[in-house]
Amino acid sequence: MEPSAPATDDTAVDAAPAWRMLGWLAAAELLGMSLWFSATAVTPSLVQAFHLSAGESAWLTMAVQGGFVLGTLATAIANLADVVTARRLMGAGCVAGALANAAALVVGSPQALIVTRVLTGVALAWVYPPAMKLVAGWFRRHRGVALGVLVGALTLGKATPHLLTALFGGDWRTAMTFTSALALGGAVVALGVVRDGPLAVTAARFDLGAIRRIVAVREVRLVTLGYLGHMWELYAMWAWVAAFAAASLAASGVRDVARPAALVAFIAIGTGALGCVLAGRLADLVGRARIARASMVVSAACALGTALVYGRHPAWLVLLVAVWGFSVVADSAQFSALVSEHAPPAAVGTALTLQTSLGFLLTMVTIDVLPRVADAAGWQWACLLLALGPIGGTLAMGRLGARPGL
Repeated sequence: MEPSAPATDDTAVDAAPAWRMLGWLAAAELLGMSLWFSATAVTPSLVQAFHLSAGESAWLTMAVQGGFVLGTLATAIANLADVVTARRLMGAGCVAGALANAAALVVGSPQALIVTRVLTGVALAWVYPPAMKLVAGWFRRHRGVALGVLVGALTLGKATPHLLTALFGGDWRTAMTFTSALALGGAVVALGVVRDGPLAVTAARFDLGAIRRIVAVREVRLVTLGYLGHMWELYAMWAWVAAFAAASLAASGVRDVARPAALVAFIAIGTGALGCVLAGRLADLVGRARIARASMVVSAACALGTALVYGRHPAWLVLLVAVWGFSVVADSAQFSALVSEHAPPAAVGTALTLQTSLGFLLTMVTIDVLPRVADAAGWQWACLLLALGPIGGTLAMGRLGARPGL
């Protein structure tokens, strides 16, 4: 049960229990979010099994994004974060996501398969946002690094299906079964171990008046623009880096590219976990906006660099995607922290919901467009499109003040 009055500072939080609880919460997040790319990692197998068209295969990822948007909005409108304890909501999301993910084993049509992915995304809306609320309940002064650890766990969770493919091959039934089992493990941790912290954090109701107040704040507008630039690149890179790697490896002379490409994708997504933690630590010291700008500069350079490493020795490919993966998500938690700091206090929940929903809606555009560009121009040039997002985001964040915290 949450306390009736908020604690006033970090001295109210015993450091050792807080960091231990963060470890358990990160573990639950990693296990639950392994569902996100469970279908994307085995797309070739699903294409063969369900006779998917190019558009339908793209929807394997876009459906999760769309379901997540629907889930976050519905959760905010129903005010579930206030009605249901965050850890219980997180546990329910892990269970519902595991069931929706496993439903792919029994459906028989491409349309039904895509519906299971939409439902998986809806369920994951009960995993990530409640985890952020739980972190806020344990941390205030070190919230940047704590959120960085949480997003790092999320990143590793999303990389896990690619690791499974690299180790055990691309059998889609094995992947779906294994990731559903992982998500159920996440539910056990969330419900059995995770507890609410001593810092009371309440959620705001989603309403039009709150949106008007949010949009009126210049800093929130700029941070949201920066976040949109970040999201333009992030999920399209995560969704299609395996396809880019496979094409590059084939062009360099590698014959059997399926497992090496999956391993490259795991490296590309997995290194982001370290980027999130280090960026969170630095952001608490030198300012969140500065770290966000630096991350986007590096990730934009990597997106442009894909044209240079394409078809060259695989070592160059691995080096580029490691740096790209490190930087592309390093700023993610800082955008949420910045919005929570600059939004009207009574509308923080709505501001975070609005930011998240807009960002994930935008990801559906680049996830769909990127393979179309690749079909027309080739994978050597397609990823140049992704650089537009962080370049624009850097310009938006550059307009924020230089004070620490901004």
